Amino acid sequence: MQWTSLAALALVAPSHALIRFGCSQLVVDRLDPLVNPGSNPSPHLHQILGGNSFQPSMKPVEHDLAKLSTCTSCQPSEDFSNYWTAALYFRSRNGTFKRVPQKGNAGFEGQNGGMTVYYMQNQLADYQQKAKVQSFKPGFRMLIGDPAADTKAKADKFPQLTYTCLQDMSTRFPETKNFPTKPCPAGIMVNLRFPTCWDGVNLDSPDHISHMAYPASGNFESQGPCPASHPVRMPQVMYEVIFETKDFNAKADWPTDNTQPFVWSFGDGTGYGNHGDYVFGWKDDSLQKIMDEACYVNCKSMKTQSMDAMNACAIKNVVDEDIGDKDWIAEIPGAPPMKLQAADGSV
Repeated sequence: MQWTSLAALALVAPSHALIRFGCSQLVVDRLDPLVNPGSNPSPHLHQILGGNSFQPSMKPVEHDLAKLSTCTSCQPSEDFSNYWTAALYFRSRNGTFKRVPQKGNAGFEGQNGGMTVYYMQNQLADYQQKAKVQSFKPGFRMLIGDPAADTKAKADKFPQLTYTCLQDMSTRFPETKNFPTKPCPAGIMVNLRFPTCWDGVNLDSPDHISHMAYPASGNFESQGPCPASHPVRMPQVMYEVIFETKDFNAKADWPTDNTQPFVWSFGDGTGYGNHGDYVFGWKDDSLQKIMDEACYVNCKSMKTQSMDAMNACAIKNVVDEDIGDKDWIAEIPGAPPMKLQAADGSV
């Protein structure tokens, strides 16, 4: 798989790497070893990608993803990290639910669901990638977003969590903080960009966020400086998750109560609770070597595997329940309380 078209107009050689790759679906299960370690089941459903050593409890010191995993659903064959987000549901007129599947991005056709993952020094449009970053360390983990957020003010605490209503697979703007309120012809793309400044000490924190921070001024795109409390510049991890809504775009199927029909697996129909989780698991210093290479997307030091190998890496569900992949279900797994959004965007 090649993505040379992204750099076709570049005239200056990059200084460091930016990588973009696909990850197929590993499993969709009600587990969360970061927020609810050991819980079986966890409160809500997630779609999970990456190394196949994923399990209900993954203690940082004891669970070395790169050593315990025997395969990965991601394109880089040395990336055994785990990436996960909540699952998405469509709420029908009669109140039943069906899970909305994910699909591969442009260039990743044939991928089994999943998402696109980025690691970058500077913003995506900056071909030169001049900044120097330090790779994450074994045992590092973080999350971004708050599933309890139910207003734009609360969601704005995390400025780089957004939605794009895809008119076609090349659509990237505009981005919104709440769910799209009209049908999206090519699907709904969920964008998650993680903070990039590390405190240099803690591989995790009680809230899984505080050991990371946004730039002290400006933002990642403007190369704002890291705050003194979090001085170490790390790669920005970014997820693009595309939910295939083609089977749910007919307005005749939407609820009659003036609410938009898409609901996160934790009951959020506003979209403000958008969040994602990350547990680092690259083998040895493979990520740092890639980040130090002068390359843009196609990096010689990134060992890759075939789409078939990505799709073949999967694990069995731990939680035995109907998640609404085939038949309509009466309630979302875990039966979370609903927070709905009107078709005009109000809550």
